[in-house]
Amino acid sequence: MIPRIKEIKAIDDYKLIVRFDDDQTVIYNVSEDIDQIADFKPLKTEIGLFQNFSIDQSRTCVSWSDRIDLPSDTLLEYGKNITTTNITQPQVVNINRAREPGAEYKAGRAYR
Repeated sequence: MIPRIKEIKAIDDYKLIVRFDDDQTVIYNVSEDIDQIADFKPLKTEIGLFQNFSIDQSRTCVSWSDRIDLPSDTLLEYGKNITTTNITQPQVVNINRAREPGAEYKAGRAYR
């Protein structure tokens, strides 16, 4: 079964906090991908790009552009497990996609 993203938040040092439908929560370090994958370099070089992510409709992939994305199974497999009760108390800015800098995603809604 492919894990589905329930909540996601970009934090400092190019890390993502990701909670899945089964309530597993991980911190995924994107900086390792940035260092190893050429297409990921703009996440460090383009100001604000890292915070400007989106989640696909199936909630199985986070992406920043057509060339920069991470599937949910990779986030779960390589992320560091953490315990948390709530990632954030955001303000709704958009439905279905988190496209603004600093936006967050939670269960089908984008937040800021």
